[in-house]
Amino acid sequence: MESRTLLSANDLSLAVNRISLQILERNHNIENLAIVGIHTCGVFLAQRIRQLIQDQTDKLLPYGSLDINLYRDDWSLITQNPVVKTTDIGFTVEGQDVILVDDVLFTGRTIRAAMDALMDYGRPHSIQLAVLVDRGGRELPIQADYVGVRTTVMPDERIKVILEEHGKRDEVVLENKK
Repeated sequence: MESRTLLSANDLSLAVNRISLQILERNHNIENLAIVGIHTCGVFLAQRIRQLIQDQTDKLLPYGSLDINLYRDDWSLITQNPVVKTTDIGFTVEGQDVILVDDVLFTGRTIRAAMDALMDYGRPHSIQLAVLVDRGGRELPIQADYVGVRTTVMPDERIKVILEEHGKRDEVVLENKK
């Protein structure tokens, strides 16, 4: 399998920092701002964004993690036994401006499922989407508000996000299945 690096550790760090600053620039009043990461890599990216925002503002945003496996419209196509992770939203979603964080935006189905799951916790004032990589190829009309990098990916290619939280070095790799 061939692969090439899309984002080095330094590039990834810069992208997450840029996303954090753009969130602050767009959301002047962060009193109602909360951040929710989608399992698995979105959770780690959300934690990083939350820390960077705290470093800039001295305010610790409400934070949660979201498992969307049972909300997916294609879970039965992926596996008959989905691995369910923990959803942990320990704040009131009602009326909040929620930053939903994921690693890769592709078809839009994960984000649709995440919005459905989030609505089970209340009606946010708004939902904004932050993604590290937008690879194109949408099947649903969903777009990110904050993007680390945009790239075009061929059908036989996939994006692999590797984070130090998994015990490896940060990088984003484009893999060719051939």
